[in-house]
Amino acid sequence: MYNKIYLKHIYSVYLSRFFYITIIFSSLIFVMNILEEIKFFSNNDNVGIGYPILLTLLNLPSILFEIFPFIILITTLFFFIKFQESSEILIFKNNGINNFKIISFISLLVFLIGIIIIFLFHLISTNMKHNYLEFKNKYTQDQKYLAVINENGLWIKDKINDQIMILHAESIDKVLLKDVVITVYDTDFRNQKNIIAKTANIAKKNWKIKDAIEITDIGKKKKIDLLTFETNFDYMKINSLFSNLESLNIFQLLKQKKDFENVGLSVSDIKIQLNRIFSIPISLVIFTIMSSIIMFNFKISNSKSLTLIIGILMSVIIYYIYHFFSLLGVNNKIPPDVAVWMPNLILILTCMIGIVNINEK
Repeated sequence: MYNKIYLKHIYSVYLSRFFYITIIFSSLIFVMNILEEIKFFSNNDNVGIGYPILLTLLNLPSILFEIFPFIILITTLFFFIKFQESSEILIFKNNGINNFKIISFISLLVFLIGIIIIFLFHLISTNMKHNYLEFKNKYTQDQKYLAVINENGLWIKDKINDQIMILHAESIDKVLLKDVVITVYDTDFRNQKNIIAKTANIAKKNWKIKDAIEITDIGKKKKIDLLTFETNFDYMKINSLFSNLESLNIFQLLKQKKDFENVGLSVSDIKIQLNRIFSIPISLVIFTIMSSIIMFNFKISNSKSLTLIIGILMSVIIYYIYHFFSLLGVNNKIPPDVAVWMPNLILILTCMIGIVNINEK
């Protein structure tokens, strides 16, 4: 019976600290981002303060999603500060609830928070991020480009001078587009010519198209051995157009992964993003255990500022560990699965070393 009462108390205190820290981080993010959004609209006199506020609120959940592990880390540190200051840790020990049990209780709670983040919060944050990008795109300076990838291949709308071009390719093999069809229009969308080719080299913005067939608006055909075609796109730009994965939920990521594989584009980024999402509950538990080990093994509870500094330093170190492996995965130096789960494995082993004697504290 006492265990249930203590368990409810532990969960109540932890959740209150979690919401408190989340609100603090949200406020800081809001202040920093609204300044960026105000700067974005600085050249538009018709836009009031309402638009920057709206965009900041739409973008806020996706940023929170990225930093939830660090919010959990700080939450756990301050949770133990509260318990150590009030000597509740000693009361728990006297009633048979040792340090390991306390960590187990809050780790279970944090794991459940992670599940909620994946299947509820992430769906909300990606939808809001999508609306954020859609809204912001209406006010970008350059709207003459459009690129889409679907089950039919790659589609690009481009504009050079007074020519509008619709470019289609069935697939991509590194810097080569395959089975290319380019339709050229004037500004009134009157067809000027069509270009058909087996391949187009898109390493640079001046595409090199070999063995092309050019069909004029009157149906006259001309074979061209090597055609240089000017566009605003090269291989790097095409890849970068589809790199904003924060606006895609799990189901959309899986569909985009399939479409990219059909076309021949790299799916390393998508695999890493999917693995990062699914690893959230485990990551949160790892951050919880690491924070707990610090509080039980080091006498820092008398200094909240020192605790916060240690939490920030830990966050920075762990961020660079994750970032290092993520870069290796994106650049195909290691498999995407390994890029996400290897840092977790390293941190789990670190936790196991630190937790060995935790009940003796």
